[in-house]
Amino acid sequence: MSETPLAFMVITLVVLAIFFIVDLFVIGRKPHVPSTKECLQHIAFFIAAAVVFGAVLWFVAGSQPAIEFYSGWLTEYSLSIDNLFVFVIIMSNFSVPRQLQKYVLSVGIAIALVLRGIFILVGVTLITRFTWVFFIFGAFLLYTAYKVVKGEDEEYHENRLVSWLRKALRITDEYDGEHLRVKKNGVSYFTPMLIVFLAIGTTDVMFAFDSIPAIFGLTHDPFIVFTSNVFALLGLQQLYFLLGAMLDKLAYLPIGLSVVLAFIGIKLILEALHSNTLPFINSGQPITSVPEVPTWLSLAVIVLAIGSAALASVIKAKKESKSALQSV
Repeated sequence: MSETPLAFMVITLVVLAIFFIVDLFVIGRKPHVPSTKECLQHIAFFIAAAVVFGAVLWFVAGSQPAIEFYSGWLTEYSLSIDNLFVFVIIMSNFSVPRQLQKYVLSVGIAIALVLRGIFILVGVTLITRFTWVFFIFGAFLLYTAYKVVKGEDEEYHENRLVSWLRKALRITDEYDGEHLRVKKNGVSYFTPMLIVFLAIGTTDVMFAFDSIPAIFGLTHDPFIVFTSNVFALLGLQQLYFLLGAMLDKLAYLPIGLSVVLAFIGIKLILEALHSNTLPFINSGQPITSVPEVPTWLSLAVIVLAIGSAALASVIKAKKESKSALQSV
């Protein structure tokens, strides 16, 4: 049960809804390539909003929910940055005009929010009734950590649905603004925008599979889980354009993310053992000797892992740039 006052939750959800509508469907609908200044302003605003929200949450609900929020937000935000690798590949594969990429991202992020909301509701139901699901979540995160560090999560493979649609439908080779359908010589065709939306949407499903188990490893409060995800998605369009040319310079981000995911996976398995309900493990009795990982330690590990990965990436990029200049 959430420790957060109901009135605060209602106000927060209303404000976040306004933020999301303005960010995606007012600013995001304007077909243009945002400048570096515009990107920095939007990203700074939403990061500051998340920090302020955590501070207000600390004031109205206590330190525990606030630390859980900061831990969840940092984890989800880091995962979102890593997911931008795949978005870049999708946009490149389908040759999406740069002026339309902002609109495509708006739709993709809206799909991501809906999917994550569904997964959150399912996750809350599962962990409430079946605590053993943490074993599955934990194992899945350990496997995901392995995939991330191996670089497999950065690859995009066209799925069967998209491949089938390419063959089954009349699809033009050219885009027609934001339109999904166009008529040529009296015959209706779909534009490549339909395939792009499906590629983004189905990829978002996989992102939800990664992110939701991770956040439930840090908090069981559905309000904090949801707000962490929303704050992580806000400003993602601008982050895409700002980092689009720099993603290859974040060389060590996957390593930092794999450490975070592996840590949360182990934390989930320990928690599952501590509240054990499986009859074939200790006769279904909780194993109280298993240590519980405090939330503050989770936050410390997340900050240290992501911060170290980012710093190491910057140092590496500077060294490579310096070497390139010296070799000229």
